[in-house]
Amino acid sequence: MSETIVRKQYDQLAGVYDLRWKSYITNTLSFLKKWAEISPTDTILDVACGTGEFEHLLLAEYSSQQIVGIDISDKMLAIAKQKCSAYPQVSFQIASASNLPFDNDSFDVIVSANAFHYFDDPLAALKEMRRVLKPDGKVMILDWCRDYLLCKICDIILKGFDPAHQQCYTQNEFHRLLEDANFAVYRATRIRFGVVWGLMVATAILKN
Repeated sequence: MSETIVRKQYDQLAGVYDLRWKSYITNTLSFLKKWAEISPTDTILDVACGTGEFEHLLLAEYSSQQIVGIDISDKMLAIAKQKCSAYPQVSFQIASASNLPFDNDSFDVIVSANAFHYFDDPLAALKEMRRVLKPDGKVMILDWCRDYLLCKICDIILKGFDPAHQQCYTQNEFHRLLEDANFAVYRATRIRFGVVWGLMVATAILKN
């Protein structure tokens, strides 16, 4: 049910999304790109890719980057496809984070930005990421962090007023979910963007 609500909400927002959240999108995705240190030979999966802005950033540096983006909003994906139409090695498709339509060991890098708080079954999503990640690959997730007071307040408000919102996590809760999915946290930090937005990011690798 929650994915249906999220899909409907983002189908409605798609046309204005990039403009409405321009500063936030630019700041967070530019940070993630720098953090990720992606190689031009990496094959990437972007989970909850939205309008394809992260793909656009990567392709501006490495025009031959192999990327697959998935999202549950058809209208967001339509914008992503338009942005990246000049790059035949980049593809987008509708898919749920908890049911990825890919073979085991398919990707070198999996990223997900600003979406983890929408996942109705975050552990299932992480297990799916683990399944499609190559043995020496890495997962990088950037999302809101409940350790920050204003994010904690936003989380409480959104739970009451936004039916698409599931929950924000503290950094410790987030790391426990990664460990429960059989990842090892390789690198992690918290970062603030402006007054309101406190986020966390983690790079995880498969446990031996």
